[in-house]
Amino acid sequence: MKSGHRLGRRFGWLWAAYGTSALGTWLAFGAFPLIALRVLHAGPAEVAALSAVGTAVGAAAAVPLGPWVEFRRKRPVLIAADLVRCAALLTVPAAFVLDALTFPQLLLVSAVVAAADITFRAASGAYLKTLLPAGDLLVANARLESTAWSTTIVGPPLGGAALGLLGPVATVAADAVSYLLSALGVRATGGHEPRPEHREGARLRAGDLLDGWRYILADPTLRPLFLNTAVFNGLVMASEPLLAVLMLGPLHFAPWQYGLAFAVPSIGGLLGSRLARPLVTRFGRHRVLVAAGALRALWPVGLAFPGPGAGGLLLVMGVELGLILCCGVFNPVYATHRLERTAADRVTRTLSAWQVTTKASTALLTALWGVLGGLLGPRAAIGLAGLLVLATPLLLPRRDPACRAAADPAPDRTGRA
Repeated sequence: MKSGHRLGRRFGWLWAAYGTSALGTWLAFGAFPLIALRVLHAGPAEVAALSAVGTAVGAAAAVPLGPWVEFRRKRPVLIAADLVRCAALLTVPAAFVLDALTFPQLLLVSAVVAAADITFRAASGAYLKTLLPAGDLLVANARLESTAWSTTIVGPPLGGAALGLLGPVATVAADAVSYLLSALGVRATGGHEPRPEHREGARLRAGDLLDGWRYILADPTLRPLFLNTAVFNGLVMASEPLLAVLMLGPLHFAPWQYGLAFAVPSIGGLLGSRLARPLVTRFGRHRVLVAAGALRALWPVGLAFPGPGAGGLLLVMGVELGLILCCGVFNPVYATHRLERTAADRVTRTLSAWQVTTKASTALLTALWGVLGGLLGPRAAIGLAGLLVLATPLLLPRRDPACRAAADPAPDRTGRA
């Protein structure tokens, strides 16, 4: 990626807003599981349910928001989503101070945040496509990916220190403030945003709710990529609560060590995101997409084998480093491919459907793995998830879409002859 490639002031503000909220998220990394474990004295199944139920309800609530947002200007939606996340998270420290915090409240907050997160991600993809020409999208996505991993390097150690000194509730408050700052950053992007083609007062039809999924499943390259990311992300994230239980429970790692285990390997994500554009230039998008997607599947099974002490911590770091390096290459390439492959008037619905499915699959698998963790133990359940991840490269696109387009006329995905 060319360091001197300028993308303009408006992207700069959007980038800054993204970085601020990402840092806040990582400062609060693991805060909800820790609050459930140490404040509310929840068990492994309840910790898994916190991730699963909140995410599932949030995903369901976000389903009608995709088509609704499609026909509205995206910048106000982004600001509103940030403010909703801020307000929801602030209820946690408020309830804690009043000694009124409950497990159902954590579930409700996680659901609201999940719905707002899906809406924000879908709208931000559409907004990015209006800000930049297609040729700059890979550069922009690589910078956002690089920022995500940079905040991952800094956030968990700081969050771990804050957890030890101030407790998990304080880091939730810091996360809430980060969303407020993100809203101010999005507002500062300014400029004129094109009015969506559909009139803003248009009525939402029931069929609109499925448009995103229809669009994805009709596309021969988006469809396998969609299935791959949903299954891969779901399996990897399903093991995260169990890994937290394993490391903070039987292995007796301190919160700062748990944060460090994910912060240091994030250097791999920073490196991978910087390698994405040069690799695509040299080998082509399809080859990089398939190779990075296959290589990232090799690592998660290793998370079943850490022991106590420095050796176990180094093992987790090594596995996470390999996984994150491959994801750092894969993510900006796949995000760019997805944006370029999606028509401008379908971006929000398509990204919303994508996010809803990813969140729903993650919730379902997290709930299932919570049960498996209770039956088999955290280590065995993590190992099973890792073995299943090894099969996910079979879902990657097998053919280069550029070659497919040359061989076959592009189908009319609007449903018209």
